[in-house]
Amino acid sequence: MSLVVENKSAVTQSLIESLTKQGHKVSFMPDSAVLNSIRLLEEKGIPNNKHEDYKYCNLEAVIRKEFKTVSDAFNPIASVDAHKINHSINIVIVNGEYVESLSDKTHELNVSALENADKNTIKDHLTKEANVNSDALIALNTAFSSKGLFLQIRSVLSKPIHIINIVSAKENVVLNPRQLIIADRNTQAAIIETFVSENNAANVFHNHVSEVFVGENAIIKSYRIQNEDLKSYQVNTTQVSVKRHGNYNTNTFTFGGALVRNNLNVVLADHSCETHLNGLFITNGTQLVDNHTLVDHQKPNCQSNELYKGIAKDKSTGIFNGKIYVRKDAQKTNAYQSSKNILMSDDATINTKPQLEIYADDVKCSHGTSTGKVDEVALFYLKARGIGEEKARKLLLQAFAQELIEKIEIESLKEKVVSLFEKAL
Repeated sequence: MSLVVENKSAVTQSLIESLTKQGHKVSFMPDSAVLNSIRLLEEKGIPNNKHEDYKYCNLEAVIRKEFKTVSDAFNPIASVDAHKINHSINIVIVNGEYVESLSDKTHELNVSALENADKNTIKDHLTKEANVNSDALIALNTAFSSKGLFLQIRSVLSKPIHIINIVSAKENVVLNPRQLIIADRNTQAAIIETFVSENNAANVFHNHVSEVFVGENAIIKSYRIQNEDLKSYQVNTTQVSVKRHGNYNTNTFTFGGALVRNNLNVVLADHSCETHLNGLFITNGTQLVDNHTLVDHQKPNCQSNELYKGIAKDKSTGIFNGKIYVRKDAQKTNAYQSSKNILMSDDATINTKPQLEIYADDVKCSHGTSTGKVDEVALFYLKARGIGEEKARKLLLQAFAQELIEKIEIESLKEKVVSLFEKAL
């Protein structure tokens, strides 16, 4: 079906009609949530640059230009061996759907397609953090998510969990996979999420929503590797709730995709919680990467740290918009946020907006941002010692990124990220 573009509502309405005609049946989503989502989409529309939160990431324009027609036509994937990481529990998602036959068999996890998960567990958790009223892309996913993954962690895992998300489209598609991750109390796990493309013949709008519940005394270390091709446009929304003495540590590395928008929202919902948000991206050509974070301190004695670094080349665009919200009851909060960026071209753009909103009076909070070019003094120093200019610049950029790469505690993953980083340079 063609999108008849007259105004914002026409773009949204045509997209809704196209996805509805594909016959999506959302068996795991409450009917009320689906109806509310469609109503919100019709009222607010797909965000454009008039929406403050999407000022530099005009998704409506992307839909208008790249998704004039959408279908439900995908290529099958026979093997994902090339994307696996050694000594991990590999869980495979192909075109949004959990594929048990390609995934590792394990008794350490409760893992299934979302539609096959325990109905009471779904009822108690799904849409509780990813509220349809908070963002139009969550509403889009809620209304049209017919595929998803359920993952429940019940013990301390010795091996990392590797969720391989692979997309291969025959025609233009809009994909809305849903993910629900529950870490029971006193559990511990490392979760790697890889996003890749394979043999895409058309454009993909990948609207991924994940709800993560970190139980009391649970520790989750999350790694997200985004390396899709230039036919891919991804919005990745992760909503996290952390309970008492819980710890959520996440690291996002973005190297691919025509457009990548990461919405990462962490709620420290109980006493003595902790979260660490780290991110590294490189943009080339006309790529756009937008990291949008919110840490919501709701209770006392919680700590959060954020460090995001970006390297923008050619005519690409990097964005960081981070907000720390400290509520009235959240006394004894420690919260820190930093965004550091390097521009490699006069035509590249970096937009940063760190924010603090504080309603408690006994807190330690700080934020800062810096954007500049490669240190010319350091470059001169290296060149004076016989190192060529190209190699010298590469060494300085590697040093710039090293602080974040060193946070990877899984050696095989660290090697992969280093390889992807060097290739992007």
